[in-house]
Amino acid sequence: MSELDRTGDELPLLPDDLEIYRIIAEGGDLPSGQNVDRLVALRLVDPDPYRPGKYVPHDPRAVAKALTAAALRDLSQLTDRMSHIPALERLAEHFDPHRLYGGPSSEYLATAEQMNARLGETTTAAATEIITLQPSEPADRDPAILRLGIERTRAALARGILVRSLYHRSAYEHPQTQQYVGQMAADGADVRASGAPGPRMVIIDGRHLFIDNHVLEDAEPNSGWHVFDRSAVAWARAVFHHFWDQATRWQDLSKPADRRALTERQQRILRELDAGYSQQQVGPRIGLSERAVAKELAAIREGLGLRSTYQVMAWWGRASTVESS
Repeated sequence: MSELDRTGDELPLLPDDLEIYRIIAEGGDLPSGQNVDRLVALRLVDPDPYRPGKYVPHDPRAVAKALTAAALRDLSQLTDRMSHIPALERLAEHFDPHRLYGGPSSEYLATAEQMNARLGETTTAAATEIITLQPSEPADRDPAILRLGIERTRAALARGILVRSLYHRSAYEHPQTQQYVGQMAADGADVRASGAPGPRMVIIDGRHLFIDNHVLEDAEPNSGWHVFDRSAVAWARAVFHHFWDQATRWQDLSKPADRRALTERQQRILRELDAGYSQQQVGPRIGLSERAVAKELAAIREGLGLRSTYQVMAWWGRASTVESS
């Protein structure tokens, strides 16, 4: 690069520079202490070899033309470099298939440790809401992990974060989960329970979604994905609220179910089963098809958050005892 190519770094000229050039071009005397470095660098003036302290002006149009030519060369080189960038981006088709990485909208977290670490980072940075859906039946967990979860939840609630957690109804009968949820609820978390199955997920600020792995075979059981595609997270959030709106508040689970919440047809089916008739025998006895009986029993199980007809009949027996006492 020539010296002239580098002179563009001196632009823009300051008002004082313009005034100094005017004085030199008109043959005037410069006041002492004037700085002409930028004008010399741009080749607008040169020191007069025969008159110390004086300067020779040059045609500014020639300087402008030379700077324009240099800028156009730089622009041409930049345009040429940019034209090669798409070829670099296309190399991703060779990179992505060989990495446990789902592109720019999700990231695979191969172990439980990685999942917990990323969840911790994202939860700590949460600004608006943390919502979780835990559809599976509860199991005893490491007390240290539970304490960490409680600490994270308390910290979020203290910052004014909305915390909503949805559990399976069976979690209410699990002592460890009951204690954990009780502590969260006491600190201000909103907790509900549902008998309907759903996908396990954690959504933070409507921007981060954590889900189980359903992509890679033979992966660790607790591996998963951190998804930050806007449409995918929004869809998952809508799914969560579908289950949430139909769920029962955690504090209401302690209230005994009322047999009167069932329809007369449902109660008649249960009375027949309680009398010892099989599900196949109940339909003809009360004028319903076997399919209609099965449908009503499924509605009862869903309404009560139970998994089997045996559990329904056990509940029916308890409810009968409460009413007769």
